Amino acid sequence: MDTEAQSMERDRSCRPPDAGSDEMPDARGRQGRSRSSFPARLADRLPGGRITLSALLCLALLLALNAFVAQPFQIPSGSMEPGLRIGDRVLVNKLAYRFGAGPRRGDVVVFDGAGYFGDSDYVKRVVGVGGDHVVCCDKEDRIEVNGRSVDESTFLHPGDRPSAVPFDVVVPEGTLFLLGDHRDDSSDSRDHLGSPGGGMIPVGNVVGRADWIAWPAGHWSRITRPAAYARVPAPGAPDGAHG
Repeated sequence: MDTEAQSMERDRSCRPPDAGSDEMPDARGRQGRSRSSFPARLADRLPGGRITLSALLCLALLLALNAFVAQPFQIPSGSMEPGLRIGDRVLVNKLAYRFGAGPRRGDVVVFDGAGYFGDSDYVKRVVGVGGDHVVCCDKEDRIEVNGRSVDESTFLHPGDRPSAVPFDVVVPEGTLFLLGDHRDDSSDSRDHLGSPGGGMIPVGNVVGRADWIAWPAGHWSRITRPAAYARVPAPGAPDGAHG
């Protein structure tokens, strides 16, 4: 009996392990672990493992979005009331002008005012683009762009005139003429006509277009381009008759 038992043991040891034996899963497990993906190996080394790695990836994604796609800005003053109020947070589309399109009249933009308005970022509305002739004011107390009067009543602060200060400017190519919607409480291109740049901001200083009011929740809305500028002709166009 002992010899038979020993023979059975020899037979088992010499027989190749079948697919269901214990040895095969262990070998595959070791091989699988040695070929595990980089994120899995990185997670094993981080305190908190996969949770920490997920949090870091989310943070990296948010930073990338903030740097290249959309960035939140808080409105610090009442210069864009009534549309944008103090404390509102707007989402600025940083891709709006990255692929050949430039700012258009009526866009609300955030720009770097360093060397022109002051060492800060500002939010204003584009009133004139390169080549435009912007005048204030016509006989009906409205701003004219390329000879076309613009009705700003849908966004101008109630009780404000288009401008208490007269001006007559031609916007150089590659720059913008910008005004706040609350004209009586806005330091904008009008106030810097005698400064370097003549009150104009280079298009390259534009951070992006303000597309959404994201906060507070009750003020959530899209910032759209008003139709007031739709009929303004191109600079030098024959359709520059007074409206």
